[in-house]
Amino acid sequence: MLSFVPSVSSVVNRSHCYTAAMSDTLILEGHLSVLAGLENPQRPIEAVYLQQGKRIRAAGALKRAAGAREVPVQEAPAAEIDALAAGRSHGGVLALAGSRQYLSLDKLVSAHQAPFVAMLDGVEDPFNFGQAIRALYAAGASGLVLPPRDWENALNVVARASAGASERIPTARAADSLEAVRFFGEHGYRAAAADKSAGSLSIYEADLSGPLFLLIGGERRGLPATTLKACDVLLRIPYARPFEPSLDVTSSTAAIAFEVMRQREN
Repeated sequence: MLSFVPSVSSVVNRSHCYTAAMSDTLILEGHLSVLAGLENPQRPIEAVYLQQGKRIRAAGALKRAAGAREVPVQEAPAAEIDALAAGRSHGGVLALAGSRQYLSLDKLVSAHQAPFVAMLDGVEDPFNFGQAIRALYAAGASGLVLPPRDWENALNVVARASAGASERIPTARAADSLEAVRFFGEHGYRAAAADKSAGSLSIYEADLSGPLFLLIGGERRGLPATTLKACDVLLRIPYARPFEPSLDVTSSTAAIAFEVMRQREN
């Protein structure tokens, strides 16, 4: 175990008095997020805190995961846990984390028979972002690509909204979506983008069974025209009745991702 464990009170004081110095220290809340962070080799974890006198869900799993990485675990009073947490639904579990180390795009190129990598580009809300990752992970996506935007300042929201999936899914960065399309195309992936413009194909008619690079844009701006033009196929989600408003990004991601899963299981 590490010889020094920062107390929660010292971290609270640092966060209140020296906000700039805390820029590299992030907080994960709740047992799902903390356990996922501990099991993510690309996420440095400084310490785990458990609330004194509280029955902690998954306490055994948390301690085992922390021990495997030689991360110290310390009990702390409820008031100190609450002072450091963003909300009150942490369940008595917090972790101090460092900035994530992202994989290279080459690392995401899988040797699996039908890899499924997705990119979320232009999603602005951290809760929606986390929920979309949750759907991708549940549907079996083997990797995630992100644009340069730094989501670390919303780490806790993203991790909790994704139920820890954001920490579990292998993740890389690309300069932009067009670079990513070209990279995966060179490695034998078919690029598909969610877009309901003329010429798009229903997700139930498109072949999504092979190596796939799926792009999903934000609700406001969507994907750049240059990226859409470079894709092999544009996908739309058919509706059962006339309905002009498009689905939100989380619903769209889930619908497409689970159709990918369905095709791969048949």
